[in-house]
Amino acid sequence: MHPQFRSKVVCEVGCRWCGQVLCHRGMRAILLADTTIELYSTDQPPQGTQLVAEDYTTRNCWCRIRDVGCVGCGNVVGYHVTQPCEPCMSACNNGHYWMFHTTEVTSTERLDHSGKQILTWAYLPRVERDDVGAGRGAWCGVGR
Repeated sequence: MHPQFRSKVVCEVGCRWCGQVLCHRGMRAILLADTTIELYSTDQPPQGTQLVAEDYTTRNCWCRIRDVGCVGCGNVVGYHVTQPCEPCMSACNNGHYWMFHTTEVTSTERLDHSGKQILTWAYLPRVERDDVGAGRGAWCGVGR
């Protein structure tokens, strides 16, 4: 991960419409192809989602993407970059391919193992060692 992302706060991301937890490893981010758009992203396939329909491209770049729906209510909450384009891969990016629209989700800051400090990506365990998704971690109740 690029050093500029290490100070970012780790968030739990949920569906705005039904409350379904979508991921435990979210990051507030800016869309590379249009820096006026804020979103959330994650570094692993979100357990609370399902891929929807077929791949498509947007006007902003040549990345191939596919919509992602909430398994709780079926609403489209974001998208998955199935094939990133060269300009986006060459830009400074966080390496995340799962994105959530800020209008469709809520976020909660995640606490570290002590339950007292807000967790940043610099101290987030690797995916295979992160036990929060298994229900053994602490969460902060403060939304952003």
